[in-house]
Amino acid sequence: MSDEDIIITSAAFVFTSLVSRLKKNKSIQRRRWWQRTIFESRRRYNRNDLLNDLRLEHPGFKNFIRMSKRDFESLLEVIGPKIGKDITHLRETIPPNVRLAVPLRFLATGDSYTSLMYLFKISKQLIFNIVPEVCETIVDALKLYVQVNIKLEY
Repeated sequence: MSDEDIIITSAAFVFTSLVSRLKKNKSIQRRRWWQRTIFESRRRYNRNDLLNDLRLEHPGFKNFIRMSKRDFESLLEVIGPKIGKDITHLRETIPPNVRLAVPLRFLATGDSYTSLMYLFKISKQLIFNIVPEVCETIVDALKLYVQVNIKLEY
């Protein structure tokens, strides 16, 4: 084998290893799936259409959330700014009224996070974060009105 053959073979090896390394890095950085198709329907339709249907003076709202509309609105007014999230360019945020309804429904019925996922069209992982966060916010907001001696641990 001549010196030219060795140089050409070495260059080809270096080139193919660089190309394969670049392909690996691109596949790591680029996500294949952003969200499940069930959650995409939030964008196509009104994202919280179930909650809006029930809030229009529907008698089922109290049964669904186990709280009157007036109490829900007052609680939302108190804690809404604390539980609301900033809008980003990556994805839509969950509005404060839905962020409040999810833990209230969980506390009222004891539904599983999977059941709540299909009901509100929010991922189970996000519900796992929303429930304790909103519950702690409710406890902090209402501690002047209700004496709570329980420390929340998750």
